[in-house]
Amino acid sequence: MTSEASTTARAGVIVNVVVWIVQVGLGGYMIYSGWSLFGAGMVGKFDEIGVGQWLRYVTGVLEIAGGIGVFIPMLCGLAALGLALVLLGATLTELFMVSHGGPTLPLILLVVAAAVAVLRRDTTVALVKRVRS
Repeated sequence: MTSEASTTARAGVIVNVVVWIVQVGLGGYMIYSGWSLFGAGMVGKFDEIGVGQWLRYVTGVLEIAGGIGVFIPMLCGLAALGLALVLLGATLTELFMVSHGGPTLPLILLVVAAAVAVLRRDTTVALVKRVRS
């Protein structure tokens, strides 16, 4: 193996480790966040949104499922993409429908989830190919 190939391989390993660390943080936070939606503390916020409490439960389930999914190598890219979509909805809701809070946290998490989805796109492509065959 040449020195250049060795350096490239080492950089790939470092990126992979860093992305896994980010995934663990994202997954852990989303599981915690999703679980907290089942408590009474979020009822008022979803009342303010005006769609009904069913959205709180659906969002909680999606956040927990996505949080677990980013830990599964075969599903991590797809799970991160799903979380990015949920977080896009949360960001827009915080921007336009809620009087308190703010879009900063969901926007940061959206960027993180989107970055993981892009960096793990190979797993999503492999999963789609596996399902199609």
